[in-house]
Formats: sequence, C-alpha cells, structure tokens
Amino acid sequence: MTTNKTVANTASVEAFIDSLDDEQQAKDSRELVAMMQEVSGEPAVMWGSAIIGFGVYHYIYTSGREGDWARIGFSPRKGKISLYVTYNAARLTEQFPELGTYTTSKGCIYIKRLDDVDREALKKLITIGYAQSDEPPERSDGKEQPALGKV
Repeated sequence: MTTNKTVANTASVEAFIDSLDDEQQAKDSRELVAMMQEVSGEPAVMWGSAIIGFGVYHYIYTSGREGDWARIGFSPRKGKISLYVTYNAARLTEQFPELGTYTTSKGCIYIKRLDDVDREALKKLITIGYAQSDEPPERSDGKEQPALGKV
C-alpha cells in the first residue's frame, strides 16, 4: 500500500512564507493564516513543502488506504493561491456571488491575490468549508468513497 507524500510536519510556516519571492503573495499568505486560524481555532501547520493547513481529519477508504489531511488550508503557488476548503469548489463558491475574481477545479479555489476577492465573503466561505470538512465528498465519478472522521 502506498503512503501519502504530503503529510504534516514541523517545518516553520513563517519561514516558508518569508521564503516566498512575491512580496504580495507573502502578505496575502500572512492574512490567510490569520483568517484560517480565527475560523478554525487551529494553529498553522506545514503539510509537505508548500501547503499551510489547519486542523486534521483522518480518512479511510474501503480498500484500506488511509491517511490524514488538513481540514482547510492553502498554498501560495506561482501566480496564484490555491485554497483547499472544500471537496466541491463550484458548489461552495456559487453560494457567494459577491466573492470576486477566482477560478475553481474540483476541490480547489484559485485566487491571484486577496484584493481580487471580498474578504468577508471569503471568510464566510472558509467557515462553511471548515464546518463541512469532516463530511465525506459525494463521489459520482466511480472512484472510491472515503469515510472521514475528525482526529
């Protein structure tokens, strides 16, 4: 059975943010850390080398594969910030027409910078995402459905 490559570790969140080349992205990352800490009540933790996560849940697939993942988090990537707050980004973001400029994939919300979105709407979106983070996703793609639970 394979092991997860991206796991929580003891690397410094502050050192990671300080290492970012883009000054605006570093500023936005600090603001997102404060926002997600306030919403979750959890400290910021590095997951792998580039994801900042808050809280943890444990998942187990029927195959026996299991692991841990951050309940919410984000990653400052080249030219965008990836927000990990939901399994269904389109369904969550449609609740916030005032959110601003963003794109989505299945489970990620991408923003270029915080000034592109309404911060109050973003905070509400993150709050909902955190509250629902330990609910299993609804899979319609034939892939294995995990059973989730808080750790």
